[in-house]
Amino acid sequence: MSQYENLPEGWFRRCGASGLRLPAISLGGWHNFGAAGTGSQGITEEGEFHEQCRRILFTAFDVGITHFDLANNYGPPPGSAEERVGRVVKELPRDELILATKAGYRMWPGPYGDGGSRKYLLASLDQSLRRLGLDYVDIFYHHHPDPETPLEETLGALDHAVRSGKALYAGISNYSGAQTADVIRLCERHGWTPPVIHQPSYSMLNRRPENDLFPVAGRFGMGVIVFSPLQQGLLTEKYLAGIPELSRAASEHGFLRREAVTPALVERLRRLNAISAERGQSLAQLALAWTLRPGAATSALIGASRPEQIRENARALEAPPFSEEELRRIEEILAA
Repeated sequence: MSQYENLPEGWFRRCGASGLRLPAISLGGWHNFGAAGTGSQGITEEGEFHEQCRRILFTAFDVGITHFDLANNYGPPPGSAEERVGRVVKELPRDELILATKAGYRMWPGPYGDGGSRKYLLASLDQSLRRLGLDYVDIFYHHHPDPETPLEETLGALDHAVRSGKALYAGISNYSGAQTADVIRLCERHGWTPPVIHQPSYSMLNRRPENDLFPVAGRFGMGVIVFSPLQQGLLTEKYLAGIPELSRAASEHGFLRREAVTPALVERLRRLNAISAERGQSLAQLALAWTLRPGAATSALIGASRPEQIRENARALEAPPFSEEELRRIEEILAA
């Protein structure tokens, strides 16, 4: 049976005005595919860890997740996620995959290891291709704006990456709506390949792109793939009773802080969970489906440390579309 059979209606979505189609749910490699013992899987034996990563990637492909999103600095340590995913995808059909990577954050010491310069971006792309064992990536992103480099230089480097055949499409991430509009206008002015996709942070608890980025992306025919749609795990059942001992919020490391899990937030999560139960969904599935509602994201990036998480999250679109009443109730909760 093909992995494309029995997928939810609308699973593959056109990326803006381009011909590229992305699955509604995509798999990110930020912190789960690095070295054994360093990610959230807690496995210290390399062989066991690699096999777990392999199961995650194969499970994703089997349920219709054909897009794997990486960056040069993903790991830890930086570069290790690309190396591991590159080893696994050799066992999968390359032409049925969308593989993306990025450059922008600090990757190596010295003056040429971060930013948006042509020197850094093109050198980093070559390094990423070697780690992945690929001739090309499907999408190459500039990971974040660099105020010290002329935007023309950054966009010229992305254009070169596409015209050289080392990337099929260009993308940008973490740019504001105004910066994104500048990007498109400069590409039009110079005849450069425009980015077809933008990757911002977006979730029920982080709605900034709605008034800033989404209107610009829609106007210029750009797709949007969102990261952190579950807000570092807050939008799961994990925090309905407070802060579990082994959760991200309980750790002193990472981006989710204990003080973020307030009583008011927990109450909102409980109210959202009640709506998800009425729809026959988990809270995570509700949160993902909400980010993928009409007028919002093209695709939502998830992370996973177990194959079971892949299967659960891939079912986010199996429930009926949101009714106007459900959207109104969700809006009331989020605005509280």
